[in-house]
Amino acid sequence: MTENLQTLDSIGTMGASPTVKPTDPLHADYEEGKKYFDNQAYGQAAVALHNALVGFKERDDQAGIANASNQLGHVCFARGEYESSLQHYQQALDICDKSNDRMSVLAVLKKIVEVRKALKQYALAITSCLAILDHYHDNRDPQGTVTTLEEIAGLYIKLEQKGKAADTYRTIASIHKNFRHENIASGFMKKAAQLADES
Repeated sequence: MTENLQTLDSIGTMGASPTVKPTDPLHADYEEGKKYFDNQAYGQAAVALHNALVGFKERDDQAGIANASNQLGHVCFARGEYESSLQHYQQALDICDKSNDRMSVLAVLKKIVEVRKALKQYALAITSCLAILDHYHDNRDPQGTVTTLEEIAGLYIKLEQKGKAADTYRTIASIHKNFRHENIASGFMKKAAQLADES
């Protein structure tokens, strides 16, 4: 699963030269912004991606808006501009949600959790994690479910809600038991017991 949204037109044909530049100036700005970001030139990345975003909005290119917003979210997060990052990710999430692009929704939700944690908005991070859990449940993805539950348990600990964290660890243990991962399950039961003693 990729953390970045990708438009279909960015997938090249087999054997195509990777140095071919996009002919569309907006896509050129977008690709340039991504390169600047990869090189940690965040100021230049922000300018190029912002230009692309404005152009995509003028064209009402929803995929372009989502991609540029997502990338701007990465840039703002890297610069420590968490509120701006959150706005960009939210815009990307809304578009992906409307177009029912579930993989992209998951990727953006994970980034939103990171931003919420950076802002110490742990309760809101849990809300985003619960939305992620719904997706993993729908996809019958136990590994994603367990990873997200571990994240939630950690957030409950930060909120000093040790009882809820213990309950979450018990849930993780029961999932592992279903797959006969007895040692892993007992490790999570021990974590739950320690928290229960502390709460």
